[in-house]
Amino acid sequence: MLPDALREWAEAPRVGALNDRLPVGDGARYVLCWLQQALRAVDNPVIDAALRLGNALGLPVLVYHGIREDYPYASDRLHHFLLGAARDLAAGCAARGIACVSHVDREGRREKGLVYRLGAEAGAIVVEDQPVFVARWQAARVAARATVPVYAVNAACLVPPAVLGSDIRGRSGFLRRHEPARETWARGTAEVPVVPPYTGPLPFAPDDLATHDPDALIADLAIDHSLPPSTQFPAGRAAAEARLRRLVDTVLPGYAATRNDATRDSGASGLSPYLHFGILGPREVMAAVDGATAGKTHKTKFADELLGWREWFHWQARMLRGAQRYDRVADWAVATLAAHADDPRPEGETLDAMLHGETRDALWNACQKQFVIDGWMHNNLRMYWAKRIIAMTPSPEVAWATACYLNDRLSLDGRDPSTYGNIAAMFGGSPADAERPVYGRVATRGDGSIRHRDGGAAWIAAAAARPVPRLSVPDALPIAWYRAGG
Repeated sequence: MLPDALREWAEAPRVGALNDRLPVGDGARYVLCWLQQALRAVDNPVIDAALRLGNALGLPVLVYHGIREDYPYASDRLHHFLLGAARDLAAGCAARGIACVSHVDREGRREKGLVYRLGAEAGAIVVEDQPVFVARWQAARVAARATVPVYAVNAACLVPPAVLGSDIRGRSGFLRRHEPARETWARGTAEVPVVPPYTGPLPFAPDDLATHDPDALIADLAIDHSLPPSTQFPAGRAAAEARLRRLVDTVLPGYAATRNDATRDSGASGLSPYLHFGILGPREVMAAVDGATAGKTHKTKFADELLGWREWFHWQARMLRGAQRYDRVADWAVATLAAHADDPRPEGETLDAMLHGETRDALWNACQKQFVIDGWMHNNLRMYWAKRIIAMTPSPEVAWATACYLNDRLSLDGRDPSTYGNIAAMFGGSPADAERPVYGRVATRGDGSIRHRDGGAAWIAAAAARPVPRLSVPDALPIAWYRAGG
């Protein structure tokens, strides 16, 4: 049950209690706001919920973000992006008068059980409601052990999934509930007033990310150093805001006509890395879209992608045991792929060749090299990329694990409800009219939508020829995680 301070809040449907403890005022030092992905100081319902609760309890708020070495696929790329976001989160919190502390886990600076130790001084803990990757089980584990209440707040969606119900059968049913709710939730609420920031003792020495050289800090970490940061998607709030301006000025005016053209630099927004890590929120993005001078057709199509598809995948993830699990694929698709699991696979490729985009398929290589070099892939390319992996790998389950592994390790927007949802749609979706070897009735996809565009063949050749860094190749894929993890 939620306390009055949260239950009476206009954003209350975003909040859920993860345990049955009661808030503590006397003797507590602060309300702990533990962020993992919602890394923004403005229009952040997680921070605002913590502030409302802190004000009711007479406590300041302490925002905490930690970066560990041992999260799955930890790399220079992901760490660099996270450090930039965390640095700007701290600056944004300071501008609002909120205490924010960070910790980068590394040799000589281990802080075992830091969230629990911070929580021991808290009157309540407020976390993100994230349905995938490590955030889901970490929040549940903290809630089970904490002696104070833990509240999870959704900051990733415009419309809180809780208001949509759990009985939706398909995307059309989702849209019938989601579309009428958008106007209400797009308005948001005023920022919560802040009490004086917390200045008391802490159980660790925080890292001042504003003074750290991120390259020097990352160089000494026990993470994947073979995967470099993306130059296409710089870290930080300023880069996210620049992408948002680009959307309004360059992308949106022709969005409905150009969004599927991967050969054009101006066809896609490229916002997904910044949305995945919560550097931007959907409410902020839609406010920019609504205020743009682009035509209604383009705005409507963008809203369908950002809200109609992205939030549909977020809703789906909440209904699944694990969004990354192969058993989320439609039953008919799993059955037809299994029936053809022993078919010859003359187009099979090694993991090394796939990882580096050095297969016999030029368009697939062009797709993969966007992941390796840029840390992102155009959505139209992702569909071809995922479909072709089914033919390139020894079995349907290995195909699924390969697609998820490449997405999760390389892409800044991997490990996300949307990217898992896209992969699942390529393994299922609508059945094809004819049955084919390897695929059964799972529809295939050709390269004509790219190759037959003006300049398409030249674009494929140039994109497939881009030099890539040599990445470490695992001895085996984490197939068990993608079969039953989460």
